[in-house]
Amino acid sequence: MPEHLPTLITAAEVWLATLDENRWRASRGEGKWTRIEVLGHLIDSAANNHQRFVRALTQPRLDWPGYDQNAHVAVQRYADEDPALCLALWSALNRHICHVLREITPSKAATPCLIGGTPEVTLGFLVLDYVAHLEHHLKQILDEREIGHSGTARPPLDPNREWPV
Repeated sequence: MPEHLPTLITAAEVWLATLDENRWRASRGEGKWTRIEVLGHLIDSAANNHQRFVRALTQPRLDWPGYDQNAHVAVQRYADEDPALCLALWSALNRHICHVLREITPSKAATPCLIGGTPEVTLGFLVLDYVAHLEHHLKQILDEREIGHSGTARPPLDPNREWPV
């Protein structure tokens, strides 16, 4: 597990709790999600990755579908959701993910994972990519505030994967 993840979650909780209702819902520009929608996307990412991590820990190989992040954000109407509820859910999911990640042994970190037809990666890569993705979007919500980071490049090293905001 990236050792800084629990500390990052705690710090992000404090930073995110300072945002008022107007800031959560303010436009970030044409075609971009609002801060609450970005947080909703991070909830979806945590939920999807939790299942990827658990299944990769219990199987010799993971073959898992991708997900349409724009459709997920839209259908759940995060734009209308209570920011405090979203923050509590995001925090709880990520704290549980930290608990799950402690179960990854070096041999399980090598578990091959195929997500949504993208090139095969390892469970270890998925974990680092998840944390880098989380950091990327937290910086968006926090107006590029400097946060601790995993050192994993954003966007992902695979040029065929895109991470729209």
